[in-house]
Formats: sequence, structure tokens, C-alpha cells
Amino acid sequence: GYKMLGDFTNFPDGNYDYYTNTDRKNLQKNLSEKDEFIAPKNFYEEKDLEGIIHPIVREEISEFVVNSKSIYKIIMVPLILETNSVDAYEKIVVVDCDLDKQIERASRRDDVSKENVENIIKNQASREERLSIADQVIINNASLDDLRLEVIKVHQKLLGLKIDE
Repeated sequence: GYKMLGDFTNFPDGNYDYYTNTDRKNLQKNLSEKDEFIAPKNFYEEKDLEGIIHPIVREEISEFVVNSKSIYKIIMVPLILETNSVDAYEKIVVVDCDLDKQIERASRRDDVSKENVENIIKNQASREERLSIADQVIINNASLDDLRLEVIKVHQKLLGLKIDE
């Protein structure tokens, strides 16, 4: 996890260790399930967490961009709409798949219930909103080989190469 520097006095135990390294899976679980139980009085709010994490992430992204020697930089921003950071990027590539696939894959990857994933998704920007900001879309509904071909096509477009669609 990220090394966090901030005030964690209002955060429940188990979300960070002695050295304030975050346990992202536990934080995600607590955030996604917090509507399903009565939280203690000092339980953190999502905005409190964002106030600590987002400045650190922005600083790390800035350092990455400045230090990178690549032709273009790839920065994963899962919550680009929710963080109002669309304007910070020259091009936006959205990796998209059908909702059922997204739920099944995330559930398997994170070892959580499909209901938990659905709860997380309903609190994020919709698929339509994400697609509306895309300069390029990579479709990820099939095999890894198909995904590789999609990535190559978008890579060529970003480089300005003329390719057959």
C-alpha cells in the first residue's frame, strides 16, 4: 500500500498498520459496506480518506510524468470523473467491458461477493459517463489475445500511425 502521512486518529483499526501503510482491500471493504451497518461515531468518511490519499497520488503522478522518458505516459485513474481530474490529461483511454464481466472479474480478483462489487460500482461514475470522456476505447470482453490486439490498435493511434480499422 501507499505510505500515508496524515491524521488517522478518526480511522478504525485495521485500515493501516503501525507505519501507516494502507490496507487497501480492508479500506475498500469498509467503504463499500459502510451503508450496511451502523458505524462508530468516529468512523471516517470517504471525503476524509480522499483528503489524505488524493494529494499523495497527485504528487506521485506528477513525479512519474516529470521523470518518465517515454513517448507518452500511461496513468491509471480509476475514479477520473469522481476526482474531477479529466482536464489534467491530454488523452483519455477507457478500458471497457460489459457490466456482467466487470462484476464477475472484480469479484474474482478481489475475492469479494458480487453484491459487494455491485455496491462499489453503483457509487462510481456510470459506464456511459466514462465512455463519454474517452478519446479512445479499448474493448475487453474477450480473450487476452483480443485485448492485446485492441491495445496495439490504440497504441498505434496514440503514436499517430495510420492503421486499418
